[in-house]
Amino acid sequence: MDRDTFIIYVYCLVVESYNEITKQRPLRHGGFAPELTDAEVITMEICGEYLKHSTDKDLFAYFYSHYRHFFPKLRHRSLFVRQAANLWQVKVLIQQRLVRRSGQAADPVQPIDTLPLPVCVYTRAPRDRCFKPEADYSHCAAKKLDYYGFKLGLRISRIGMITHYPLLAARPHDINHLETLVEGFCGIAPADKGFIDAFRQHQLQQRQGITVITPARARMTPPPHTPALMVMSKRWRKLIETVCSHLTERFAIARIRVHDLWHYQHRLIRKVLAHTVGVFLNLQLHPQPLDLDGLLAA
Repeated sequence: MDRDTFIIYVYCLVVESYNEITKQRPLRHGGFAPELTDAEVITMEICGEYLKHSTDKDLFAYFYSHYRHFFPKLRHRSLFVRQAANLWQVKVLIQQRLVRRSGQAADPVQPIDTLPLPVCVYTRAPRDRCFKPEADYSHCAAKKLDYYGFKLGLRISRIGMITHYPLLAARPHDINHLETLVEGFCGIAPADKGFIDAFRQHQLQQRQGITVITPARARMTPPPHTPALMVMSKRWRKLIETVCSHLTERFAIARIRVHDLWHYQHRLIRKVLAHTVGVFLNLQLHPQPLDLDGLLAA
């Protein structure tokens, strides 16, 4: 599809979800209605993120220059940015609704992983005042990266839709975030070697029915799973690496530059929602759910 059709598709999807969410609980009970509707603001955010306009300034400039005929009341950047940030709860609910509507929330196999989220360059970390005391130093072995910031926890379905995305402390080892990553889930959770812990895995299996499958380290007793399941788990783990690449490269999730945690979390939610919408539309229109580049015509 072309860009105009894509924006219309996203707008219709947002309006449908927004009306369903606000049917029983209206967002506003008084005062003047904003010039831009909430659905228009969320649509521009989703489409802007998908089109790689990751900052509020770039996103507003793109739609102001090219799509005033779609959004004729788009006038002031400050009003747009403020309204967008205040709609963060609505975006959370829309993302959750799309995951349930697609059936991916009930997937019995959901891989887990973490993604490093630097908030500033490493040498500037001692002078950082924006995220203290929440941000901290950490090391990502997979990327051989020392950084200052947070971790994004990810749990996805087998087609690549994000089902859970908690913001985590950076310093603790991944295994300490295992319970948070599998919260509200029951099934098989493939993971990498960072989640190896026989005691925790046994506890989750006994108490919650969650089977965490990790590859064995060198000179380690192989896990008590069939070879076929271990092979499939390896494929599922690669799928979450693809999702991490999408978030890092297309949605620039590791380059969020804001001055407080509230706005930081809002940007994370916006990027995850944009990824979810892309996968959701691919499920309906395209045979490859994670082929986000193929969603639009070249």
